[in-house]
Amino acid sequence: MVPNIDPGLLRRNRLFGILSDAEMQAVLDFAKLRRAAAEERIFVKGDPGDSLYVILRGRVAVQTESQDAKVMLLNILDTGAVFGEIAMLDGGERTATVVAQEPTELLRIDRKDFMPFLEQRADLCIRLMGVLCERVRWTSAIIEDTVFLNVTRRLAKRILMLAQSYGRQTEAGIKIATFVSQEDLANMLGVSREIVNKTLKSFQSSGAITYRNGYIVVQDENFLDQISR
Repeated sequence: MVPNIDPGLLRRNRLFGILSDAEMQAVLDFAKLRRAAAEERIFVKGDPGDSLYVILRGRVAVQTESQDAKVMLLNILDTGAVFGEIAMLDGGERTATVVAQEPTELLRIDRKDFMPFLEQRADLCIRLMGVLCERVRWTSAIIEDTVFLNVTRRLAKRILMLAQSYGRQTEAGIKIATFVSQEDLANMLGVSREIVNKTLKSFQSSGAITYRNGYIVVQDENFLDQISR
């Protein structure tokens, strides 16, 4: 049992949002707490899929690596996000590597505990199917973008995606409230940091964004939207 967990944090996620108070407590009763240091690998692609995780505090990077150590950053996840559910459900191997980008606190839910719980709740199974379908659509969109869009359009689209997930409205514009380095953006797109730097500068010159110390503020959402199409 994990003490002092705010159920509201889990309810921010679609998967757990439909649970009753009693069901939420049942999950917390068999959940475990895990802490990860910055740069620590939570699991590696190919590891057994024996659990899913909820981020209670911190931030993680979901990535895959080639045999020659090239990194493709698939996503950055923040507080409240769930990851590891695909391999946990089918018991197969992990499909990606997850690395803590800063000191991170996680709620771990093991397959051996969660599957019997899930078998008794058809509505949660249906909700989980919806979450998995969203992941498939998201992955398909990333593949299509890589094949059909140039770097400028892909970067504009990725900035808009980050703004949708982590954006906070400020007087200056929509601030992406998570640190995103140029190296992160380059790894997301599978290009060099120099290309990302050049493209970001062009967006700044056009007044679409500001970028300082790893934080992006979107000032002209329509401009980026038009470029991304």
